[in-house]
Amino acid sequence: MKLLHLDSSIMGEGSASRALSAAIVERVAKAHDDVEVTYRDLASEPIPHLTLEAFMALDRGKDVQQFLENDVVVIGAAFYNFSVPSQLKAWIDHVVVRDKTFARGENGPIGLVTGKRVIVALARGNVYGEGSPYATFEHAETLLRSVFSFIGVTDIEFIVAEGLGRSEDARRAAIEGALEQARRISPDSRDRATTAA
Repeated sequence: MKLLHLDSSIMGEGSASRALSAAIVERVAKAHDDVEVTYRDLASEPIPHLTLEAFMALDRGKDVQQFLENDVVVIGAAFYNFSVPSQLKAWIDHVVVRDKTFARGENGPIGLVTGKRVIVALARGNVYGEGSPYATFEHAETLLRSVFSFIGVTDIEFIVAEGLGRSEDARRAAIEGALEQARRISPDSRDRATTAA
C-alpha cells in the first residue's frame, strides 16, 4: 500500500494539524506491514502557483501522477482566513487535471479517481462546525469535500480540532480529543471497515 502524507501548516512543530496528520499516518501504517509512506511539506517546499504555461502542462505533472499512484492520502490542513493555506490550494490546482482526475461527460464532469482514501486532519482556531454562528464562514472542509468528490473520491473523512484560539485549555482539550479520534480511525478504507465510534 502506498500512502501520501501532506502537511500545509506554516506553524512547524507547534502545528495541531501536523500532530493530527502524523497520528493518522502512524495509525494506518501500524496496520500495514507493506505501507510505503511519502511525505511532503507543502509549507517548506511549496508548489508554484499556476501560470498559463504550467496549466497547459498539468497532464504531464509529477504532482497529479504522485497523487494517482497512492492508495491513501493524508492531509494536514490548517485553517487560514476561512479556507485552506495557499500552499495546499496550489497542490489542489496541480492534481485536479482534466483527463487525469476528471473528464467532461455529456451531462457534466465525471470523476476518474476511484478506490482512493483521503483523510484530512483539519485544525481551526474558532468553532465553525454545524450549529455554530460561524458555520457559513467555513470554506476549508467544504472546499476539500467538493474537490475530492468532484474527481471521484468517495472515501473521505475528517478529523477536526477546533476552537484552538479560544484559550490554552480549549486548545489542549480540542487537540487531545482529535488525537484520540485519530488513534481510533479505521486503518482500512471505510468501504471495507467502519471507523470506531
